[in-house]
Amino acid sequence: MTDWFWVRHGPTHEKTFVGWRDVPADLSDQALIDRIAAYLPDDAVVVSSDLNRAISTADALGKSRKRLPHEPNFREFNFGDWDGRHFSDVAKTDPQLSRQYWEQPGDVVAPNGESWNMAAARARPAVDRLTRSHPSVIAVAHFGIILTQVQRASSALPYDCLAHKIDNFSITHLKENNGGWTVECINYLP
Repeated sequence: MTDWFWVRHGPTHEKTFVGWRDVPADLSDQALIDRIAAYLPDDAVVVSSDLNRAISTADALGKSRKRLPHEPNFREFNFGDWDGRHFSDVAKTDPQLSRQYWEQPGDVVAPNGESWNMAAARARPAVDRLTRSHPSVIAVAHFGIILTQVQRASSALPYDCLAHKIDNFSITHLKENNGGWTVECINYLP
């Protein structure tokens, strides 16, 4: 059995698509960081995506916990040509595709990017490997990747998973038990 505590990285204050662009996180709310670190299990290992906003958040939360190497497969969705562009600009230039990307997630691919299913398939082997090796994992990652794991644990459709909020610093607790998954909580802030 493995408890997964997915934590979304600190806020970036970006007002555009942020996928694989490496932007920093705002870690100025030390009181919140301390509350989250105190809530998370002391015996859990800590892993993060290899993007700076996740690395710095994991380092701030990790305290004395064992830190694992960065996991590139926990990166946010690759938004390709949309990365760095404002959502309204993308909706104007790619109205049908941008609408399908959010309303029919699954196989719809951002230009030169990836789909929901591609991102989920990218993360799954890393999740499986860490599940086999550790009873408790704190994974600092991104909105999209966390939701792909909610989908895995709940067997919901991707579209239904997009209805969940995943706030910055929030905790999504999923549990694996002999290949079966359950959702303990989504978007919790202590």
